[in-house]
Amino acid sequence: MTDLTDLTELAAPPSATPHLRTVTPRLKSPALLLPGALQALRSLGTLVEGQGVPASTLELVHLRVSQINGCGWCIDYGLRQARKAGVSEDRLAAVPAWRESPYLSDAECAALELAEVMTRLADSPDGVPDAVWDRAAQHYDEQGLAALVLYVGVTNLYNRLNVTTRQVPGTF
Repeated sequence: MTDLTDLTELAAPPSATPHLRTVTPRLKSPALLLPGALQALRSLGTLVEGQGVPASTLELVHLRVSQINGCGWCIDYGLRQARKAGVSEDRLAAVPAWRESPYLSDAECAALELAEVMTRLADSPDGVPDAVWDRAAQHYDEQGLAALVLYVGVTNLYNRLNVTTRQVPGTF
């Protein structure tokens, strides 16, 4: 049994990666600095509403994409929005391990799978494999698929803006 009085070997090594308490934004969000940018991004995000994908599914997709991209600001915001949309804590907690979750529907899992491969395009020689697309197409019509693709793209854009400029979670 390990002597628990000295846990220094379990401590994480020092990291050059900024921590939440030490993060200083590099720049105000570009969406706030460039006239009309935030309105354009919001418009793109709201276009998907009512287009065949439940709001709760969109929130789960936003959360998963933001987790993959390591966007603390978007994860924090996404959790708040998902709760407002009525997503339960069990379902929110299941997102990182959605493949094993009993709390998510087949349609939600297909949307999450599509979101993951779209976010990690370089990980597959053919970008989005046909099998992934076909699973999503079993649950969503063309309009719903278009909404999902657009929403994942917009979420990735927000993630890239926020991670690059080091936006601090909770600063809404």
